[in-house]
Amino acid sequence: MGYKILVIEQNNYLGGGYWLGGYMMNPVTVRAPAQKIWDELGIPYKKVGDGLYLTPGPHAVSKLIAATCDAGVKFLNLTKFDDLVLRHGRVAGIVVNWMPVSALPRNITCVDPIALEAKMIIDASGHDSVAVKRLLDRKMVDWKGMNPMWVENGEEHVVEKTGEVYPGLIAAGMSVTETHGLARMGPTFGSMLYSGKRAAEVADQKIKEFDNKIPNKSD
Repeated sequence: MGYKILVIEQNNYLGGGYWLGGYMMNPVTVRAPAQKIWDELGIPYKKVGDGLYLTPGPHAVSKLIAATCDAGVKFLNLTKFDDLVLRHGRVAGIVVNWMPVSALPRNITCVDPIALEAKMIIDASGHDSVAVKRLLDRKMVDWKGMNPMWVENGEEHVVEKTGEVYPGLIAAGMSVTETHGLARMGPTFGSMLYSGKRAAEVADQKIKEFDNKIPNKSD
C-alpha cells in the first residue's frame, strides 16, 4: 500500500505469544481458511482435524517476522507505550519511552517520553489493549473486557469487529476481543492473522479519507 509503518514493541523480541501454543506447548493452530495465509508465507503445516491445521510456533512466527521485515516495516524494540497524542478530537500519534526507564529507580530515570506522530495508530497490544485503555481512562470510549471461551464465535467476531474505535485509532487482534467483550479463543491464530489484514485495509481507507479532508495549502 506504500505506507511507512513502525511497530512499537516493549519486549526485546518480536512475536508476542505466537512463539508458543497453549499450555506452553510448541505447536500452534489455525482453522480454515487461515492456512491459506500460511501458504502465502511458505509456512509448512499439517492437517490434524476437520478444518484444523498445525505448525511449530517458532517456524510460523519467524516466517511472519521475516515477511514483515521484507515488506519494509521498521521496529522499535524495548519501547513502552505511555499515552496517545490527541488533536482536534482525533488520535494523531503515541507517546513512548524506553522500557528500561520504567524498571529502574525513578531517581536515576527521570526521563521524559517523546511523541511519535502518525496518521493512524493500530492497537495490536493483545489483552492489554494499551492504547484503547488510555481513552477508556478518560471516558472517551467503551470497553467491555473479554468473555469466556467459545473458539468459533470468538474467531468470527474478532475479524468482524476489527476497525476504528476512535478517530485515528484502530483495534486489531485480542485488543478487539477485550474492547468489544468477545469470546476468548485460546491458542488458535487464524483470526489474529485475518484481523491484521482487516486492520490494514481499514487503515488504508481511513488514511485516504483523512488526506482528502486536509485543506490544500494552495487554496
